[in-house]
Amino acid sequence: MNLKPLYILLLLVLASCGGTKKITTIEDASAKEVISAHKAVAPDFKTLAGRVQLVYETDEKLQSITVSLRMEKDKNIWIKASVLGITIAKVLITPTSVSYYETVGNTYFEGDFALLGEWIGTPINFQQAQNMLLGQSIFTLNPSEYKAEVFQNKFKIQPKQQPQNFIHSLFLNPENFKIALETLSQPNADRLLSIRYGEYQEIEGQYFPTTILIDTSEKGSKTKIEMNFKKIDLNANVSFPFEIPQGYEEIQLN
Repeated sequence: MNLKPLYILLLLVLASCGGTKKITTIEDASAKEVISAHKAVAPDFKTLAGRVQLVYETDEKLQSITVSLRMEKDKNIWIKASVLGITIAKVLITPTSVSYYETVGNTYFEGDFALLGEWIGTPINFQQAQNMLLGQSIFTLNPSEYKAEVFQNKFKIQPKQQPQNFIHSLFLNPENFKIALETLSQPNADRLLSIRYGEYQEIEGQYFPTTILIDTSEKGSKTKIEMNFKKIDLNANVSFPFEIPQGYEEIQLN
């Protein structure tokens, strides 16, 4: 396979990021340069409004729902889930809390990120949830602690020394430095998280996912989430209406 066009594209993108030394081939890219390029392509916006088709599958159920997604960067993630045009649930996530109610069982939850972790199948906080939706690493990447190599025409980033019982790997697309695949394995806890991204769409000069596939497993229990983004609008005037209806019963997590 002729990778010369890929090398040229890589040079152009890295040059636009600034502060990087000249790279002659994809194999010459250091972890510092690749990580810097990945951070540089993090979307910059005030608000985001999107429509998502979501398939949620666990060992007990399979459900396809339509989701209205709104984000105020670093402040709010708002989700309205519908089936056949009927609202079945609303979620409001802030950096400090998760609030949720569903109309089928008339239940609600207000508290920390335990519920969000239960949905995803692995512990997660606000910044990680936001990054996951935007195609950015869910972990802070310190260049001095990571190494880079080329694997199947993608940048593979992983810690120089993997912490005990914590195996993290990141695969980036060389054409845009967005994530193709991110995995986290915790063998002692029998826990695995895999986040795979399909093609990216360019909106106002920035890259956003079109498809996100999340697979988690913990002690034999599996969760699969497939998100297909149908529409994304940036910096529109959006609101985040959320009010728990009267008479709903609070969910208590163990």
